Amino acid sequence: MPLVISLHKTTKQNILLIALPVLASLSIVDAIVPPRPGALAAISIYDANLGMVLLYTLVIAFVAAVLAGPLFAKWVHKRVVPKKEPELIHINTAVNDLPSSRLSFLIILLPVILMILASLAPYIPHSESTMNLIALIGNPVIALLIAVFTAYCLLGFRKGMDRELIKKFTEESLLPVGSILLIIGAGGGFKQILIDSGVGETMGRLSESLSISPLVMAFVIACLIRIATGSATVALTTAAGIVSPIITNIPDVNLELLVIATAAGSMMFSHVNDPGFWMVKEYLGLTVAETFKTLTVLEIILSLTAFASVLLLNIFL
Repeated sequence: MPLVISLHKTTKQNILLIALPVLASLSIVDAIVPPRPGALAAISIYDANLGMVLLYTLVIAFVAAVLAGPLFAKWVHKRVVPKKEPELIHINTAVNDLPSSRLSFLIILLPVILMILASLAPYIPHSESTMNLIALIGNPVIALLIAVFTAYCLLGFRKGMDRELIKKFTEESLLPVGSILLIIGAGGGFKQILIDSGVGETMGRLSESLSISPLVMAFVIACLIRIATGSATVALTTAAGIVSPIITNIPDVNLELLVIATAAGSMMFSHVNDPGFWMVKEYLGLTVAETFKTLTVLEIILSLTAFASVLLLNIFL
């Protein structure tokens, strides 16, 4: 947001023309692309292949981000002009020697590169010990851990930070993780309740009689939970927990596309019970009505585009 607001003040363009492409990219990646917590939880619940999910989502995320970002922003910025000027956010940096763009992107993409490498490893001739090593560093948790320690060295110690400052940043970053872990754990517990109570088998037989595709079912359930709770992570993990016991009675389900369909539903219709709705409203200086016309529509476009891409892929795969 500081970058968006700075560009707005420099170019004098409508801030929506700058902010919406950024928000579209962040939102779609946050919702469907591993190693985001919701996507990883759904992959674990469905027992899907992480590498294939990652490859599918990179393509789907790009298409959705283009439609909901630059194209939608180019259309809407002429129709919605915020009257309130956003306030520039000041960030006190601990060091004056900021890292280069290449180094910054390398740290961000490092876990993704490692996971892709692990997915491609079975198709490359190598020894068993090398295969085990690649599988280890390509594990989502290990890949993220490697990226964290790489950031400590290249973005921390190398830029003049001491141990105390890095410790402080680490503590502040770990605080929000607790609630996410509770949500993921609750989603897994809810799934087991459904399995043990037989609700999953009942819903599975019902879906078979109604001839509802598991992809459509997962998308709709995630949509409803997202609208009710406002949390994409809750919607994704809870919907996956509901659908998981159902698909055991349905043959030939593409589990990787099922993960993405559920994630697509978890983005639908951001509104007043979504903390992100208010964050965007305040940062961009929008009214509630303007936020509905911009952010809410953007999320709907992302959700429907991602789901349409899943259905299209399902036809050819």
